[in-house]
Amino acid sequence: MNNLKYFKKEIDYIKDENLKKDLEVLISKLPDYFFEIPASSTGKYHPKYSNGKMGLLKHTKAATTIAYTLLKNDTIGKKFNNKEKDLIIMALILHDGFKLGKEKSKYSVFEHPLVVSEMIMNNKDQLQMSITDVRKLCKMIESHMGQWDTNPYTKKQTLPQPVTECERFVHMCDFLSSKKFINIEFTGYEVSNI
Repeated sequence: MNNLKYFKKEIDYIKDENLKKDLEVLISKLPDYFFEIPASSTGKYHPKYSNGKMGLLKHTKAATTIAYTLLKNDTIGKKFNNKEKDLIIMALILHDGFKLGKEKSKYSVFEHPLVVSEMIMNNKDQLQMSITDVRKLCKMIESHMGQWDTNPYTKKQTLPQPVTECERFVHMCDFLSSKKFINIEFTGYEVSNI
């Protein structure tokens, strides 16, 4: 399956050509189910556009579009340098890449941010980015759940909290894309009202 076609527009948001190539490598490692399933197995935590077939893809594209739009705003975006902006976009494209885990469980896997991070670290030798940037990318993904860091079944804090401005920004964009009061329209699987 050629999964890169689904993120052609978002890949072009990346300014650094080497990071674009790295993102393409990482997208190619995502499981095929990512491009087919709804954002939420129950449908209660995401808006209508992200329920049903390709819902997780749409949620991801919405989060990435929110980030891209905010980062282009001089008042908001000026606190991030170009590399940070690229890493933020990469983190949002990849953040839910293994939402159902490695083996496609029936329900969302709570530790899915750690599974994505592990995949990235396992493939770091195929990437051109520095190990420092790999770690920054992984930290943004690991902490994207924000305050929802405790596994409801074990009552144990499992996920890290966002600490840096980049990590908090990724969490904010993911959070906003899951709010039912924000209406994002799609034509097929592309955001259409930007």
